[in-house]
Amino acid sequence: AILGPPEVNISSCPNCINVTIKLPSSHFRENGKLLSLIDIYEVLDYDITLKSQDEEHKRSREKTTEEVFSTVIEELYPSRNYCVSVVVTASLNKHSIPSPWKCATADLVARQGYHEVAVAGAVCVSLIIAAVLKCLHVAGFILQVKSLPQTLV
Repeated sequence: AILGPPEVNISSCPNCINVTIKLPSSHFRENGKLLSLIDIYEVLDYDITLKSQDEEHKRSREKTTEEVFSTVIEELYPSRNYCVSVVVTASLNKHSIPSPWKCATADLVARQGYHEVAVAGAVCVSLIIAAVLKCLHVAGFILQVKSLPQTLV
C-alpha cells in the first residue's frame, strides 16, 4: 500500500511558520471500521522539506503517534516566503506520496492587529472609568462642593 499524501496546512508566526499535518487515511477495515494509519503502524515517521527562494532544506525525520499534529519551524527570515512538503513513512512501508507544496510568509513580528486591539481596549477602559467617575461626581459621592446641613452632620 502507498501512504499519502498527508493533508498539510501552514500559517505564519513571528520568524516562523506553523505546520499542521493530518495523516492520510488508510483503506484497511477491521470489523467494518476504517482503520487509521496509527491503528495499523502505531508510530509513523514524517519528513518536512522546507523550500525558500534560494534553497531547499530537508529537516530531520520526526515521529508521530497522532492523526493530526502540529510542528513549528523556527528561526526563519522574516517577510520571506517559505513552502513545505511533507512525506509520511512507516517502518514497514517506505512507499509514500509527498504532500503538495504549501506556502506562507514568515511574519516580521506579531501581527499588527494585536497592537491595534490592545490600544482600542485601553481607550474603551479609560472611557468607562471616566463615565463611572462622572456619575459618582454627579451623584455627589466624590468631590462634594456643598456642605451638608448642620442637622445631618
